[in-house]
Amino acid sequence: MTLRPTDSSLLLIDGKLVPGSGATFDVINPATEEVLGAAADATPADMDVAIAAARRAFDDTTWSRDHAFRARCLRQLRDALLAHIEEFREITIAEVGAPRFFTSGPQLEGPVADLGYFAGLADSYSWEQDLGESTTMGIKSHRRVLKEAVGVVGAITPWNFPHQINFAKLGPALAAGNTVVLKPAPDTPWCAALVGTLIAQETDFPPGVVNIVTSSDHSLGAQLSTDPRVDLVSFTGSTETGKAVMTAAAQTLKKVFLELGGKSAFIVLDDADLAGACAMAAFTVSTHAGQGCALTTRLLVPREKYDEAVEATARTLRGLPAGDPDEPGTICGPIISARQRERVEAYLRLAVEEGGTIVVGGGRPGNHERGFFIEPTLISGLDNSARVAREEIFGPVLVIIPHDGDDDAIRIANDSPYGLSGSIWGTDPARVQHVVEAVRTGTLGVNGGIWYAADAPFGGYKQSGIGREMGVAGFEEYLETKLVAEPAL
Repeated sequence: MTLRPTDSSLLLIDGKLVPGSGATFDVINPATEEVLGAAADATPADMDVAIAAARRAFDDTTWSRDHAFRARCLRQLRDALLAHIEEFREITIAEVGAPRFFTSGPQLEGPVADLGYFAGLADSYSWEQDLGESTTMGIKSHRRVLKEAVGVVGAITPWNFPHQINFAKLGPALAAGNTVVLKPAPDTPWCAALVGTLIAQETDFPPGVVNIVTSSDHSLGAQLSTDPRVDLVSFTGSTETGKAVMTAAAQTLKKVFLELGGKSAFIVLDDADLAGACAMAAFTVSTHAGQGCALTTRLLVPREKYDEAVEATARTLRGLPAGDPDEPGTICGPIISARQRERVEAYLRLAVEEGGTIVVGGGRPGNHERGFFIEPTLISGLDNSARVAREEIFGPVLVIIPHDGDDDAIRIANDSPYGLSGSIWGTDPARVQHVVEAVRTGTLGVNGGIWYAADAPFGGYKQSGIGREMGVAGFEEYLETKLVAEPAL
């Protein structure tokens, strides 16, 4: 079977590939602004059918209890994706604007391989724990703890790393025994819809276990938050939308997992390799045009080395121009849409209004007449109270801020409503450890260490979310705990 763009104009509902009730909507290439093709435009009626199918598959089949079968289905999906990996690569570059370089990692190949990790958890997880005997009110009982699937999971995903986030929800949710309704972002429907094609045609997933509902309607996912047949909502996106999801889910007291925004700090201590650290900060913020919630977008440097740090960072940014994502050397591709580019540009104007200086970048590159490109940008001259230092921009924009020593750097890093990620550079292990322990954030890289992996729990503190994704902790987000007591013999 060859995957074609026409295959992506269908929904996966109850094991069948069907057109959406709302006909189709256009999929745009962010690097060229051209229409790539069409995706199925689902309506609330389609979503209702998908939820009903997921509910029926959970309640009326053995899916949630057959651990070995679930592991087999997940491995079938992984293998099907690997068999079509080059087709998915080209679609991902075109639809997401993902630089080709990153499709060998977290934009495609990494998440596909991670499905094998979650299949392994379905095989190896301890589904039952023996608590032994206890005597209460004269009755001796034997107790055991059972781990069971939550039920129907509504998964709502964004556009920036669609494969990584889609599979980070599908993998553990399905391995744990849940059924799923996946609502991907309208900007990147093909990445999800084509997975639905493979599930329907090349795996043994039973009807209703996985449902994939694409739509141009950003609000359609809200149906998953309010419907009482859905037991858990797993959402990745903005903090404001996450609050709305949580509010809606509260009406039926369903569980929520929220992976939300960030404004992470890259902390450089005064004994660090300043040039190396600044180069890494510049490279990081340029990655995929800065469209990553965990990217470090505040660079905190020693005040006495501020000018030197500004120049070192600017030098690297000048060497990372926004470019064609199809070119192997491109690090900074396009912004996903005209609307998102305009949002980034509004923040760049705000930075100047707040008294900041655009050291490098600051607008659209002159060598791209079409495409939603923004130059990698460095802003200096502001402190942490500036809006561009506090609000998530989601573009290749780095704000460089001076600090007056380790404790001041910690204070600035923590002076944020977010707490998703961060980076620390320094050579004294004791000082680095002090900063690690003091910064209130869910993930930290030290001196270039990479925390992203299938077995590594990812998530944030404060308004960066609730719960963890990936690893055993992420798998257990999709489980319930049942205690059983029986008379001891």
